[in-house]
Amino acid sequence: MEEVLRRENLLEAYRRVMENEGAPGVDGITTHELARALQARWGAIRQELLDKRYLPSPVRKVEIPKPGGRGKRMLGVPTVIDRLIQQALLQILQPHFDATFSDASFGFRPGRSAHQALERAREHVRQGGRWVVDLDLEKFFDRVNHDVLMSRLARRIEDQRILLLIRRYLQAGIMEGGVVSPRVEGTPQGGPLSPLLSNVLLDELDKELEQRGHRFVRYADDCNIYVQSQTAGERVLTSVETFLKKRLRLTVNREKSAVDRPWRRKFLGYSVTSHYEPKLRIAEESVERLKEKLRQVFRRGRGQSLGRVLEILKPKLRGWMAYFGKTEAPEVLRTLDSWIRRKLRCLVWRHWKNPTTRYAQLLKHGVAPNWAKSAAGGRHGPWWHSGSRTLCDALPTEFLTKHGLESLVTLYRNRRRTT
Repeated sequence: MEEVLRRENLLEAYRRVMENEGAPGVDGITTHELARALQARWGAIRQELLDKRYLPSPVRKVEIPKPGGRGKRMLGVPTVIDRLIQQALLQILQPHFDATFSDASFGFRPGRSAHQALERAREHVRQGGRWVVDLDLEKFFDRVNHDVLMSRLARRIEDQRILLLIRRYLQAGIMEGGVVSPRVEGTPQGGPLSPLLSNVLLDELDKELEQRGHRFVRYADDCNIYVQSQTAGERVLTSVETFLKKRLRLTVNREKSAVDRPWRRKFLGYSVTSHYEPKLRIAEESVERLKEKLRQVFRRGRGQSLGRVLEILKPKLRGWMAYFGKTEAPEVLRTLDSWIRRKLRCLVWRHWKNPTTRYAQLLKHGVAPNWAKSAAGGRHGPWWHSGSRTLCDALPTEFLTKHGLESLVTLYRNRRRTT
């Protein structure tokens, strides 16, 4: 505990909390108010931590939609002071635990990334793992058994003050609508310590899979095990399910888990091709998820200028490509580019509103009068017109690029050149 409360460690934790910002907890204190709160209370809090008397505040319950609209994910937002203490704990505990974690584990670990996990997965497929056991743990962060987790921590941590503090964080209540509910299981996502705790628990699964000689990749609670036949996959799925239930008291979601070909499943937003030298490709679900996010931008853009809409699009497209630019099958990017341009033309057509304005604007953009008249007075809807030759000639790709549209294909090529 003394190491956790060392001045240099706390200053680094404070810097990280301020960098991450985030919403306030149940006490309403923001990161901008953290310094003042620490000046007033830190002496007492520090002594309580040393004397095993500190009691964390309840976390504030926040629910966010899951990708694809499939239910909601529960987050627990700690107070900024608790985030500071958790971050300080993390900085001391992470190096001790991380050095012993499996080489097949990539999530929430320093120097490791989702892209590295994807490379490892592709290599397993290339080496003959033409079937995958796609393992999905049912509501993992909500179902972590506190006693099982604490027993794993106690094997490595001697300071009882640290163990007691972690248990109190696990058991801190959840506030919703002003009412605090006790928590007897789970480690809600939202605090700095939760990712490390999840890795500590699931490291036992990693070690079991290693002992059995399996080829696998795990990123947080997403685990893929690569085998050579469907029969072997079914056998592995059943045995791993039994192991998780008996040893870690975790449940496999059979509806979402499957034994299938890797190119028919997705992992971290990607899939692979079925070639003997498999290539990474963007999963269809990831493309649809991007489209749904962009549709929201286009819907709101009906009352905004084209330039403003393109300003909003730019960081979204760049951020998406920063992650999905690792694809080796870029054909989908051309299709997405075409779809985005058509949505923008549809938006402009809506902006022009009535036949008179549309006719004048088409003439202004170089369309022949007879074609402009036919299009402006047509009875088809905006989406039909956005794909018509007339509007494509009036608002060509060069026009949209000049106004700030960045092509996904161009972003992809630039990324490949720099890497």
